[in-house]
Amino acid sequence: MMTTVERSEFREAMSRLGAAVNIITTDGSAGLHGLTASAVCSVTDDPPTLLVCVNRASNVHAALSANGVLCVNVLASRHQDLSNLFGRGGIPVHERFAGAEWRVLHTGAPALADAVVSLDCSIAQVTDVGTHSVFFCRVQAIALGAHPEGLIYFNRAYHDIAPRAHDVCHS
Repeated sequence: MMTTVERSEFREAMSRLGAAVNIITTDGSAGLHGLTASAVCSVTDDPPTLLVCVNRASNVHAALSANGVLCVNVLASRHQDLSNLFGRGGIPVHERFAGAEWRVLHTGAPALADAVVSLDCSIAQVTDVGTHSVFFCRVQAIALGAHPEGLIYFNRAYHDIAPRAHDVCHS
């Protein structure tokens, strides 16, 4: 069946689908790498699995495949500059990672020290769809940040997500 949806129309529609902003990191035999991504989604909680979509033309794609591990670092509003740093091409890897403090959880993939949450994963399966690969990732370790807040990308701009004042418990 032929599709009648134009690429530009689809991209405009997807700009209106708000998504969390994440930095995906990896390290291993193929080296240290990272990129900004919003195409991340929970798959199942048994076993804990999520998916990450990455363009096969990305220079990080080969490293993710070879290393077999990644960490999804969910960002907050304070990470907008870091998101832009990992989202732009032509910036050396060491400069990207110098912009923040990192730690290791289980797999060896860098976890952002002050992330909203870091999900440290081993890659269980990869499926190619169009220009992208879908990495199905088994969560091996989780680091929850101190503050439940978020950063989403909607309509080609960043937007902060924070708890409403009356939702915050005061003790």
